[in-house]
Amino acid sequence: MELYFLRHGEADWPDWKKSDDERPLTKRGKKEMHEVAAFLVRLKVRPDLILTSPLPRAAQTAEIAAEHLDVKCREEQRLAPGFGAAELEQIINKHSVESLMIVGHEPDFTRTIAALTGASLKLSKAGAALVDVDLSSHKGRLLWLFPPKVAKK
Repeated sequence: MELYFLRHGEADWPDWKKSDDERPLTKRGKKEMHEVAAFLVRLKVRPDLILTSPLPRAAQTAEIAAEHLDVKCREEQRLAPGFGAAELEQIINKHSVESLMIVGHEPDFTRTIAALTGASLKLSKAGAALVDVDLSSHKGRLLWLFPPKVAKK
């Protein structure tokens, strides 16, 4: 199974007074996500489905990716902060697709990719990774990982 991890874009609001969970993408974050999504199109990324954390910054990221990739996007509560290997297994069992993109948060994604692959990595904001997952062993191979600046080149 192809499993794409897409971390939400920039959502740093220095004077933010509301709950952290409510932070939306910044203007720069939206622009950067459009660049990353266009890059994913150039890479011929074509997931069967995009699932997103319910938090606004992740949902906005997923909507931008879905628009560019022309793929259906759904909210998945299990992708909220605290996501890990157990939640990933539940998601994979619930959605029988060959290619899935999940949109969520750090440090959850880095830990989950490391648990699947044994790789040492850090997924940056608006970064993306592709893991080839063996569904029988629940182990994977990290095929690629890139920060958003790669999308600009």
